[in-house]
Amino acid sequence: MQIQVKGEMTLAEIRQALFEKLMEVEEEYAVRYSRGATLYINPTNGFGDEVVPRNKLGRKIDKIYSDGPYHSAAADYKL
Repeated sequence: MQIQVKGEMTLAEIRQALFEKLMEVEEEYAVRYSRGATLYINPTNGFGDEVVPRNKLGRKIDKIYSDGPYHSAAADYKL
């Protein structure tokens, strides 16, 4: 299943749009689980010009990995 968010906007606006669409997928289509997701973003400077993200050493960043949301120690120990 693909979700597309069109137009240039802030990351906060994209986050909200994705949240709303994911809620819709849950409610309208009864999808409760996924094996993961891949999100592609096209960074800009706010004027439509492409921006290349770089780390502290100046190296270009193409991929960022995530193991999912933060889990507290209390949740791990069922406190």
